[in-house]
Amino acid sequence: MPGSPYTDLDRPPLSVARLRRALVAPNGPWARLELRAETGSTNADVAEAARAGEPEGLVVVAERQTAGRGRRGRAWQSPARAGIATSVLLRPGVADPDRGWPPAPASGYGWLPLLAGVALVEAVALLAELEAGLKWPNDLLVDEAKCAGILAEAVPPTRAGEMPAIVLGIGLNVTLRADELPENPTGLPATSLQLAGAAATDRDPLLRALLRGVADWYDRWRSAGGDAVTCGLRDAYLAACATVGRKVRVLLPGGDELTGTATGVDADGHLLVATATGEHRLTAGDVLHLR
Repeated sequence: MPGSPYTDLDRPPLSVARLRRALVAPNGPWARLELRAETGSTNADVAEAARAGEPEGLVVVAERQTAGRGRRGRAWQSPARAGIATSVLLRPGVADPDRGWPPAPASGYGWLPLLAGVALVEAVALLAELEAGLKWPNDLLVDEAKCAGILAEAVPPTRAGEMPAIVLGIGLNVTLRADELPENPTGLPATSLQLAGAAATDRDPLLRALLRGVADWYDRWRSAGGDAVTCGLRDAYLAACATVGRKVRVLLPGGDELTGTATGVDADGHLLVATATGEHRLTAGDVLHLR
Protein backbone atom coordinates (compact mmCIF):
# COMPACT_ATOMS: atom_id res chain seq x y z
CA MET A 1 0.00 0.00 0.00
CA PRO A 2 1.78 3.17 -1.17
CA GLY A 3 2.46 5.65 1.61
CA SER A 4 1.60 3.20 4.37
CA PRO A 5 3.68 3.61 7.55
CA TYR A 6 4.01 -0.18 7.67
CA THR A 7 5.85 -0.58 4.34
CA ASP A 8 9.23 -0.13 6.09
CA LEU A 9 9.25 -2.54 9.02
CA ASP A 10 12.46 -0.99 10.37
CA ARG A 11 10.53 2.24 10.86
CA PRO A 12 7.25 1.51 12.65
CA PRO A 13 4.93 4.44 13.38
CA LEU A 14 4.64 6.03 16.78
CA SER A 15 1.42 5.53 18.78
CA VAL A 16 -0.12 8.78 20.01
CA ALA A 17 -2.21 6.89 22.58
CA ARG A 18 0.86 5.25 24.15
CA LEU A 19 2.83 8.47 24.12
CA ARG A 20 0.01 10.39 25.78
CA ARG A 21 -0.41 7.75 28.48
CA ALA A 22 3.30 7.92 29.26
CA LEU A 23 3.99 11.63 28.89
CA VAL A 24 0.86 13.67 29.49
CA ALA A 25 -0.48 14.54 32.94
CA PRO A 26 -1.48 12.98 35.28
CA ASN A 27 1.02 10.21 34.44
CA GLY A 28 3.60 12.38 32.71
CA PRO A 29 5.12 15.84 32.93
CA TRP A 30 3.57 17.48 29.84
CA ALA A 31 0.18 19.15 29.41
CA ARG A 32 -0.75 18.12 25.87
CA LEU A 33 0.81 16.06 23.06
CA GLU A 34 0.00 16.11 19.36
CA LEU A 35 1.39 13.58 16.85
CA ARG A 36 1.33 14.57 13.18
CA ALA A 37 2.02 12.28 10.24
CA GLU A 38 3.56 15.20 8.37
CA THR A 39 4.10 18.88 8.97
CA GLY A 40 6.29 21.65 7.70
CA SER A 41 8.02 22.36 11.01
CA THR A 42 7.16 21.33 14.55
CA ASN A 43 8.76 24.56 15.78
CA ALA A 44 6.49 26.59 13.52
CA ASP A 45 3.45 24.63 14.72
CA VAL A 46 4.27 25.23 18.38
CA ALA A 47 5.06 28.90 17.75
CA GLU A 48 1.64 29.32 16.14
CA ALA A 49 0.02 27.71 19.18
CA ALA A 50 1.98 30.03 21.48
CA ARG A 51 0.77 33.09 19.60
CA ALA A 52 -2.80 31.79 20.02
CA GLY A 53 -2.35 31.65 23.81
CA GLU A 54 -1.51 27.96 24.34
CA PRO A 55 -0.25 27.43 27.90
CA GLU A 56 3.11 25.91 28.72
CA GLY A 57 3.52 22.17 28.22
CA LEU A 58 2.44 21.53 24.62
CA VAL A 59 4.46 18.87 22.76
CA VAL A 60 4.23 18.42 18.99
CA VAL A 61 5.82 15.36 17.37
CA ALA A 62 6.02 14.77 13.62
CA GLU A 63 6.70 11.54 11.77
CA ARG A 64 8.04 13.65 8.92
CA GLN A 65 8.99 17.29 8.53
CA THR A 66 9.05 18.90 5.11
CA ALA A 67 10.51 22.26 6.18
CA GLY A 68 12.43 21.57 9.39
CA ARG A 69 14.93 24.25 10.37
CA GLY A 70 18.16 24.52 12.26
CA ARG A 71 20.11 27.58 13.33
CA ARG A 72 20.20 30.48 10.85
CA GLY A 73 17.53 28.87 8.67
CA ARG A 74 19.52 25.75 7.80
CA ALA A 75 17.34 22.87 6.61
CA TRP A 76 16.77 19.80 8.76
CA GLN A 77 14.93 17.02 6.92
CA SER A 78 14.56 13.29 7.32
CA PRO A 79 12.64 10.44 5.67
CA ALA A 80 9.34 9.55 7.32
CA ARG A 81 9.70 7.75 10.68
CA ALA A 82 13.51 7.69 10.39
CA GLY A 83 14.09 10.13 13.21
CA ILE A 84 12.61 12.12 16.05
CA ALA A 85 11.26 15.59 15.32
CA THR A 86 9.65 17.25 18.31
CA SER A 87 9.09 20.71 19.76
CA VAL A 88 7.82 21.81 23.16
CA LEU A 89 6.29 25.05 24.39
CA LEU A 90 7.82 26.66 27.47
CA ARG A 91 6.84 29.85 29.29
CA PRO A 92 9.75 30.31 31.70
CA GLY A 93 8.82 33.89 32.56
CA VAL A 94 5.48 32.86 34.09
CA ALA A 95 5.44 31.82 37.76
CA ASP A 96 3.85 28.48 38.64
CA PRO A 97 3.03 28.49 42.38
CA ASP A 98 1.70 24.91 42.27
CA ARG A 99 5.15 23.65 41.28
CA GLY A 100 7.07 26.18 43.33
CA TRP A 101 8.47 27.83 40.21
CA PRO A 102 9.29 31.55 40.35
CA PRO A 103 9.61 33.40 37.04
CA ALA A 104 12.98 32.71 35.40
CA PRO A 105 14.94 35.80 34.31
CA ALA A 106 15.19 36.34 30.57
CA SER A 107 18.99 36.46 30.94
CA GLY A 108 18.91 32.73 31.64
CA TYR A 109 16.86 31.67 28.62
CA GLY A 110 20.03 30.85 26.72
CA TRP A 111 20.32 27.77 28.89
CA LEU A 112 17.20 26.16 27.42
CA PRO A 113 18.81 24.69 24.26
CA LEU A 114 21.78 23.58 26.38
CA LEU A 115 19.33 21.95 28.81
CA ALA A 116 17.80 20.03 25.89
CA GLY A 117 21.28 18.95 24.85
CA VAL A 118 21.98 17.44 28.25
CA ALA A 119 18.66 15.55 28.16
CA LEU A 120 19.50 14.29 24.67
CA VAL A 121 22.94 13.02 25.67
CA GLU A 122 21.43 11.21 28.65
CA ALA A 123 18.68 9.56 26.56
CA VAL A 124 21.15 8.41 23.89
CA ALA A 125 23.53 7.01 26.52
CA LEU A 126 20.73 5.19 28.35
CA LEU A 127 18.91 3.58 25.43
CA ALA A 128 21.23 3.64 22.42
CA GLU A 129 24.26 2.95 24.66
CA LEU A 130 26.39 5.35 22.66
CA GLU A 131 28.89 7.89 23.90
CA ALA A 132 27.78 11.28 22.67
CA GLY A 133 28.96 14.81 23.20
CA LEU A 134 27.65 18.31 22.63
CA LYS A 135 29.17 20.80 20.25
CA TRP A 136 28.32 24.19 21.70
CA PRO A 137 25.65 25.36 21.48
CA ASN A 138 23.24 22.99 19.77
CA ASP A 139 24.65 19.88 18.07
CA LEU A 140 24.77 16.28 19.33
CA LEU A 141 27.94 14.54 18.16
CA VAL A 142 28.49 10.80 17.91
CA ASP A 143 31.90 9.71 16.62
CA GLU A 144 32.61 13.36 15.69
CA ALA A 145 29.57 13.43 13.39
CA LYS A 146 26.32 15.34 13.84
CA CYS A 147 23.44 13.14 14.94
CA ALA A 148 20.98 15.75 16.23
CA GLY A 149 20.28 19.45 16.31
CA ILE A 150 18.45 21.71 18.74
CA LEU A 151 16.74 25.00 17.96
CA ALA A 152 15.26 27.38 20.53
CA GLU A 153 13.10 30.25 19.27
CA ALA A 154 11.43 33.07 21.19
CA VAL A 155 7.82 33.94 20.43
CA PRO A 156 7.11 37.60 21.30
CA PRO A 157 4.20 38.20 23.68
CA THR A 158 0.89 39.39 22.29
CA ARG A 159 0.23 41.72 25.24
CA ALA A 160 2.37 44.38 26.86
CA GLY A 161 4.12 43.35 30.04
CA GLU A 162 4.21 39.63 29.24
CA MET A 163 7.37 37.59 28.71
CA PRO A 164 8.13 35.75 25.46
CA ALA A 165 7.35 32.07 25.11
CA ILE A 166 10.16 29.71 24.10
CA VAL A 167 9.78 26.98 21.50
CA LEU A 168 12.39 24.28 21.97
CA GLY A 169 12.84 21.95 19.01
CA ILE A 170 14.91 18.78 18.73
CA GLY A 171 15.70 16.73 15.62
CA LEU A 172 17.46 13.37 16.07
CA ASN A 173 18.63 11.04 13.28
CA VAL A 174 17.65 7.53 14.37
CA THR A 175 17.56 5.03 11.47
CA LEU A 176 18.79 7.10 8.55
CA ARG A 177 20.94 5.07 6.17
CA ALA A 178 24.14 6.39 4.64
CA ASP A 179 22.45 7.45 1.39
CA GLU A 180 19.74 9.32 3.32
CA LEU A 181 21.98 11.53 5.44
CA PRO A 182 21.52 15.25 4.90
CA GLU A 183 24.26 17.45 3.57
CA ASN A 184 25.51 19.72 6.32
CA PRO A 185 26.40 23.23 5.12
CA THR A 186 28.71 23.70 8.12
CA GLY A 187 30.97 20.91 6.90
CA LEU A 188 30.37 18.61 9.86
CA PRO A 189 29.55 15.07 8.66
CA ALA A 190 26.17 13.62 9.59
CA THR A 191 25.31 10.26 11.11
CA SER A 192 22.42 8.42 12.73
CA LEU A 193 22.09 6.26 15.81
CA GLN A 194 21.76 3.18 13.61
CA LEU A 195 24.90 3.94 11.61
CA ALA A 196 26.79 4.57 14.84
CA GLY A 197 25.93 1.08 16.11
CA ALA A 198 23.21 1.92 18.61
CA ALA A 199 22.05 -0.88 20.89
CA ALA A 200 18.43 0.18 20.30
CA THR A 201 16.73 2.36 17.69
CA ASP A 202 13.11 2.13 18.81
CA ARG A 203 11.87 5.71 18.61
CA ASP A 204 9.11 5.29 21.20
CA PRO A 205 11.33 4.73 24.26
CA LEU A 206 13.90 7.20 22.89
CA LEU A 207 11.26 9.91 22.59
CA ARG A 208 9.84 9.14 26.03
CA ALA A 209 13.28 9.28 27.65
CA LEU A 210 14.13 12.50 25.83
CA LEU A 211 10.92 14.32 26.75
CA ARG A 212 11.05 13.13 30.35
CA GLY A 213 14.67 14.27 30.53
CA VAL A 214 13.82 17.72 29.16
CA ALA A 215 10.96 18.01 31.66
CA ASP A 216 13.16 16.89 34.55
CA TRP A 217 15.96 19.36 33.81
CA TYR A 218 13.45 22.13 33.16
CA ASP A 219 11.86 21.44 36.55
CA ARG A 220 15.26 21.64 38.25
CA TRP A 221 16.15 24.83 36.41
CA ARG A 222 12.80 26.49 37.15
CA SER A 223 12.85 25.40 40.80
CA ALA A 224 16.25 27.11 41.11
CA GLY A 225 14.85 30.34 39.65
CA GLY A 226 16.63 29.82 36.34
CA ASP A 227 20.03 29.41 37.99
CA ALA A 228 21.93 26.82 35.96
CA VAL A 229 24.75 26.63 38.50
CA THR A 230 22.56 25.98 41.54
CA CYS A 231 20.48 23.26 39.85
CA GLY A 232 23.54 21.41 38.51
CA LEU A 233 22.76 22.08 34.85
CA ARG A 234 26.02 23.92 34.15
CA ASP A 235 28.11 21.06 35.58
CA ALA A 236 26.11 18.50 33.59
CA TYR A 237 26.55 20.50 30.41
CA LEU A 238 30.29 20.93 30.91
CA ALA A 239 30.63 17.18 31.46
CA ALA A 240 28.93 16.53 28.11
CA CYS A 241 30.42 19.39 26.09
CA ALA A 242 32.95 18.27 23.47
CA THR A 243 33.85 21.87 22.60
CA VAL A 244 35.42 22.85 25.91
CA GLY A 245 39.16 22.26 25.97
CA ARG A 246 39.54 22.32 22.19
CA LYS A 247 41.11 24.75 19.78
CA VAL A 248 38.29 26.51 17.94
CA ARG A 249 37.83 28.91 15.06
CA VAL A 250 34.75 31.09 15.41
CA LEU A 251 33.20 32.75 12.39
CA LEU A 252 31.26 35.88 13.35
CA PRO A 253 28.30 37.34 11.42
CA GLY A 254 30.29 40.39 10.30
CA GLY A 255 32.93 38.20 8.65
CA ASP A 256 35.48 38.45 11.44
CA GLU A 257 37.08 35.40 13.03
CA LEU A 258 38.30 34.41 16.48
CA THR A 259 40.84 31.67 16.99
CA GLY A 260 41.65 30.29 20.40
CA THR A 261 40.80 27.66 22.98
CA ALA A 262 37.31 27.07 24.34
CA THR A 263 37.88 27.20 28.09
CA GLY A 264 34.40 26.85 29.50
CA VAL A 265 30.77 27.95 29.63
CA ASP A 266 29.83 30.72 32.05
CA ALA A 267 26.81 30.98 34.35
CA ASP A 268 24.73 32.49 31.52
CA GLY A 269 25.56 29.73 29.02
CA HIS A 270 28.04 31.82 27.03
CA LEU A 271 31.05 30.06 25.51
CA LEU A 272 34.38 31.32 26.84
CA VAL A 273 37.18 31.46 24.27
CA ALA A 274 40.73 32.42 25.22
CA THR A 275 42.56 34.14 22.36
CA ALA A 276 45.81 36.01 21.98
CA THR A 277 43.93 39.24 22.64
CA GLY A 278 42.11 38.02 25.75
CA GLU A 279 39.00 36.10 26.76
CA HIS A 280 35.79 36.42 24.75
CA ARG A 281 32.25 35.56 25.90
CA LEU A 282 30.09 34.41 23.01
CA THR A 283 26.34 33.90 22.82
CA ALA A 284 24.79 31.61 20.23
CA GLY A 285 23.59 34.70 18.38
CA ASP A 286 27.17 35.97 18.12
CA VAL A 287 28.38 32.89 16.26
CA LEU A 288 27.84 32.19 12.58
CA HIS A 289 29.88 28.99 12.69
CA LEU A 290 32.16 27.21 15.14
CA ARG A 291 34.88 24.86 13.94
